[in-house]
Amino acid sequence: MNTTEIYLIAMAIIFSVPYLLWRVGRTDHWAPLVVVQILTGIALGPGVLGAAFPEYYGFVFNPAVIGALNGLAWWAVMLFVFIAGIELDLRAAWQHRRESGITASLALGVPLVFGSAAALLLLLWPGWMGPAAQPWQFVLGLGMACAVTALPILILLMEKLEILRLPLGQRILRYASLDDVAIWAVLALILMDWTRVGRQLAFLAAFALAALALRALMQRLPAMDRWYVALIWLAVCGLGADWSGLHYMVGAFLAGAVLDAHWFEQKQMDLLRHHVLLVAMPVFFLSTGLRTQWGVGGAAVFAAAALLLAVSVAGKLAGLRLAGRLLGWAPGEASVIGWLLQTKALIMIIFANILLDKQVITANSFTALLLMAVGSTMLTTPVVKPMLARMPQLLGRRA
Repeated sequence: MNTTEIYLIAMAIIFSVPYLLWRVGRTDHWAPLVVVQILTGIALGPGVLGAAFPEYYGFVFNPAVIGALNGLAWWAVMLFVFIAGIELDLRAAWQHRRESGITASLALGVPLVFGSAAALLLLLWPGWMGPAAQPWQFVLGLGMACAVTALPILILLMEKLEILRLPLGQRILRYASLDDVAIWAVLALILMDWTRVGRQLAFLAAFALAALALRALMQRLPAMDRWYVALIWLAVCGLGADWSGLHYMVGAFLAGAVLDAHWFEQKQMDLLRHHVLLVAMPVFFLSTGLRTQWGVGGAAVFAAAALLLAVSVAGKLAGLRLAGRLLGWAPGEASVIGWLLQTKALIMIIFANILLDKQVITANSFTALLLMAVGSTMLTTPVVKPMLARMPQLLGRRA
């Protein structure tokens, strides 16, 4: 069989297996399709399927096929991060800056401290820190991975819970938006290459000037032309960021963050996010699963994942409860918000992919983080849905 035929076999597997598991198993309450796709990617990777059936794995997922899949996955995830950047609503956060600032700071800071403590513990054993990392990069990287909130997945979950457009949902979006900015800023700090600092400063200076010019141009363009220009802008920013050593994902986020959401029709934006998730992101999940490893032993990886999950959830809940006390929230309000904000999924997986690309973490750490992201996302809906049913008065409460 030629490469094209094998590639199409791989695509058929990627789209059929998770869909059938999700639909036949009716897992949506505790495992949305995106979670099933991630788990399927892990199962199809070298640590599970590759270990059980190495000849089959080597035939389907050969280097040529993996290269083609990775190209599609890169563009898909760039689009997804780009959309997340566009949808940041920092104006609303500024209007409620005291409440949003306190909540977002504690929602990010406390799990960051907890996660960093867990990373320091993992440093006591070999096999977790990447060969190109300094200890501070590894500790800060894992700590931030534990603090991440997956804004796009949070939006999807709140849509299913029917709270996205309610005051509670809009408040949660403000907190997550502020944390999203901090997450990418910390990632840029971790990736700062002091041997190429001149390139990185040149990219940031050129980006700032180009962003000003682009914003002036976008306001004069017809609505349809804005989409084409935005995609060109995305590719150029990704190229510039990767050339400078910051990683193309940082460029993708910056490309979206400087654009205003009201320049694009909300319905079209929602459809684009939905179609990227439907058509292309399953390939990213598969390519992510192909990077999982169990080199330090399956038990050790699962133990590390359990530790990271525990500190990430505990840190997020502790931070929100402290914010609730400072701001005088109603009983139970901090728990609901904390459980929603602990959702990891896509953004954490993207974050971990970047750390792995830059050799800040090893494949073992990446696998543990991936399992932690899946676990946190699977917990959200089953925990939050009954809490909301018991406390309907929270839905309309404004900050």
